[in-house]
Amino acid sequence: MLVFFVFLNNRLSALKVADYSNLNYFGPLQSIPYLGPIYGGVRVGASVYIQGSVPENITRFRINLLCGESDSSDVALHFNPRFDGWDKVVFNSRKDGSWMSEEKIRRMPFSKGEAFELVIMITSKGFQTKVNGKDFFLFPHRLPVEQIRAIQVSGDVSIQTINIIGAAGGGGALPGGTGGGYPGGNMGQGGYPGGSMGGGYPDGMGGGMGQGGYPGGHMGQGGYPAGHMGAGCPDGMGGRYPGSDMGGGFPGSHLPGMAGQPVYNPPVPFSTWIPGGMLPKRTIIIRGSVPHGAQRMGFNLVVSRTRDVAFHMNPRVQEGVVVRNAQTGGQWGSEERQLSGSPFAEGQYFDMSIRCGNQRFKVFVNGQHLFDFFHRTNFSEIDKLEIDGDVQISYVHF
Repeated sequence: MLVFFVFLNNRLSALKVADYSNLNYFGPLQSIPYLGPIYGGVRVGASVYIQGSVPENITRFRINLLCGESDSSDVALHFNPRFDGWDKVVFNSRKDGSWMSEEKIRRMPFSKGEAFELVIMITSKGFQTKVNGKDFFLFPHRLPVEQIRAIQVSGDVSIQTINIIGAAGGGGALPGGTGGGYPGGNMGQGGYPGGSMGGGYPDGMGGGMGQGGYPGGHMGQGGYPAGHMGAGCPDGMGGRYPGSDMGGGFPGSHLPGMAGQPVYNPPVPFSTWIPGGMLPKRTIIIRGSVPHGAQRMGFNLVVSRTRDVAFHMNPRVQEGVVVRNAQTGGQWGSEERQLSGSPFAEGQYFDMSIRCGNQRFKVFVNGQHLFDFFHRTNFSEIDKLEIDGDVQISYVHF
């Protein structure tokens, strides 16, 4: 276990960095332009997960995946949104000092003055980009991904966090001591202050690295245990609906809002009250990743008064199945397993939406409908979300 000391609000804090081989975590970036190493490089199956915001007066910004640790290195991926009257996103690569042919996508997934989430998934075919939960463009590989060694960010953008999920090498702290290793490390003074990144998020959404924590062991064969989970987050998580294919919008959009804020990088086990309980059309957004070696995880919607589990979702990673069930009066009902496959794979990012209807829950993962689960109890009594098992959570929002 390594211990780094970093200054937060002029106070000295001890930051323990867990030995975690599948994720590089770069905390809040205080200055742009930025160039930093990706420890051990990346591989097919890895994802780059970025939370940030763009100013009202944006012209353009750039995110480069570099085949070296200098500004002059080859560029495997050049991602360049341009607000120039003909708004577009330019993709390109640079080899031996020369830029190759541009790919211009004349659509703009970013909005001036608003927050965004960008995921770059490294597939066997290319870099699949997703912005605010929606697929944007697949840029074919031009240089071997095994050569990628660094990430570079410049231009009109503020960055809250960068996660490299499924990196080939071990995690670690950002050079210079501005961030640290696996988000599961315990942040002594409570994380980075919100809104201190040169503007941060609009609507006060900045900061918040959370306490982290990787669960020890995994869950028993009989489904999710009935015992309670660790302490959760305070009430009032509502906020604006984040982006999904289910009628929501990303925070900062003009959709109807609710009180409260999203939770970033919470510890697992994680427990929180559902503000106002479950209602028809209420949607829960959960984003995270599955670490290598993961066995299983549990997502529960609970009636705290009776401890009944109205909806239990149990992805079993090694088996490639997603078990669904409910528990009433201490007794589990019949399991539902029928699916053509599971989207929860080792080293992979996921973006999940659970939407409550009058008759059933509808679950979407990575923009695709996964299954429906018909209510077995009175869904209006559900008032708690619990998450446990082998999973890292980066974002939760109602």
